[in-house]
Amino acid sequence: MSGCVKKGGRKSYLDSTPELAKNFEAVVEEYTAGDPVHEDVKWTNLTQQQIAAALETAGTPASTSVVRKLLHHFGFKRRKPSKVLAMGSHPDADAQFQKIARLKREFLKAGEPVISIDTKKKELLGNFSRGGTLQAVAPVKVFDHDFGGQARGVAIPHGIYDLAQNTGHVTIGTSHDTSRFAIDSLLWWWEGQARHSYPKAKRVLILCDGGGSNGSRSYLFKAELQRFADATGLEVRAAHYPPYKSKYNPIEHRLFPHIDRTYRSVILKTAETIRDLIQTTFTSTGLTVTANILNTIYETGLKISADLRQTLRWCPDRFLRDWNYRILPHVT
Repeated sequence: MSGCVKKGGRKSYLDSTPELAKNFEAVVEEYTAGDPVHEDVKWTNLTQQQIAAALETAGTPASTSVVRKLLHHFGFKRRKPSKVLAMGSHPDADAQFQKIARLKREFLKAGEPVISIDTKKKELLGNFSRGGTLQAVAPVKVFDHDFGGQARGVAIPHGIYDLAQNTGHVTIGTSHDTSRFAIDSLLWWWEGQARHSYPKAKRVLILCDGGGSNGSRSYLFKAELQRFADATGLEVRAAHYPPYKSKYNPIEHRLFPHIDRTYRSVILKTAETIRDLIQTTFTSTGLTVTANILNTIYETGLKISADLRQTLRWCPDRFLRDWNYRILPHVT
């Protein structure tokens, strides 16, 4: 193929090949990661040759020179090295990415909710500097050190991003980031808004990382998912991103950077301040965000008994079973 991808008022190469642009976005989407702090920083781990091969499979063949122009058009550029590279890899990572892509297409086509979840970094509450600048009529004075002992408390934002609705919800915890906290956040989201958006839903696909409060091998997390399934009557389909690939979780580049932009530089003295700021988050593409505060005290270090494990309606997949499984609600 020949031609140029141009921006501006004049007719561009993409104007005459909209299917190519659509296929390019679809190919790159599943292999795009982002920085949860900086919304303009995104990257893909696909080579130009891999993108060209995928485009040919999709029925819109393109040379690597055209792929370079497409990458430039959609904002992908060569950048200087930064500390974003994974500390390791897994031989089944690509297979899991493909599986997640198939599950997303299946659920979205059926009109079933697809959500991406994760916990954003903890924020100390108090007179602490957060970098950046503010518009102020007088000097803003903050502590010269970020000592946790001087904090009034902590805010732990657990995020949920709905891929189809382009909406986010954040539950701000003030205790600990535990599996129970994560599922209480999910229940708040479901009861407060999602069950009205998906009145006919029978299933939900949850995309999440493999560690933390939603660990892929954690029976505690599975037990909490069982609680969610029983409370909502939904079949839960869980898909975990491979180790070292958490930045490919959609919430990392579709929700968190916009939230961070909203309260960047603001002195966060209370959880209410964070909640109110988060709820003002929006983007030109229509993202809206809701938030609530959960002051429940969550105990850490909990274990579940062997007897309780036996009650779980946990159905792992035959392939990559640790990362892919269903939790069925108990019949009442």
